[in-house]
Amino acid sequence: MSIPNPKQRWEERYSDDDYLYGTEPNTFLAESVASTTPGEVLCVADGEGRNGVYLAGLGHRVTSVDLTEAGVAKAARLAADRGVELTTIVADLAEFDLGQQRWDLIVSIFAHTPPVVRQRLHGAYHRALKPGGQVILEAYTPDQIGRGTGGPPNPELTMTLAGLETELVDLKIGHGAELVRPVIEGPGHTGDGAVVQVIANRV
Repeated sequence: MSIPNPKQRWEERYSDDDYLYGTEPNTFLAESVASTTPGEVLCVADGEGRNGVYLAGLGHRVTSVDLTEAGVAKAARLAADRGVELTTIVADLAEFDLGQQRWDLIVSIFAHTPPVVRQRLHGAYHRALKPGGQVILEAYTPDQIGRGTGGPPNPELTMTLAGLETELVDLKIGHGAELVRPVIEGPGHTGDGAVVQVIANRV
């Protein structure tokens, strides 16, 4: 039996009517943007749109990018249900052009990609952000492997604070931590998770 490529795998995971990671935002993101002025926001690997839709509801102008047609369709459906505007794009982050000085905020929540894609993406954040722009990121660390509560099965797809300090080129990390916390987000994330959290700014 052939092994599906990442796009096929995620298309299948998002094909169900239910939302794999729920419809409410990631709690770290929600806490981090509580006092943020509305602006231009890019949500990478936004899946079924829960985070992008939440930010749109706060008045941000959000572009939600995901690899899958199924995920983007559900993001658009959720936006319509919530009565907010959301720009959706189906794109492979290995090739997606983030632009230059375009975004006030870039959001990366559990955006686990192969290292070469992750390093390219993180290296592009500085020039893609407007001066004073910010990155909010949460991802699983290698310690998540084997917990059975969500996240990628391969440790090379996870992230560490030390690695992010290297990859987020020319950004100033104002908050960075590795911790274990409850991650309860639909059936896809179901318990304590070993995560890394970063808030970084273009200065």
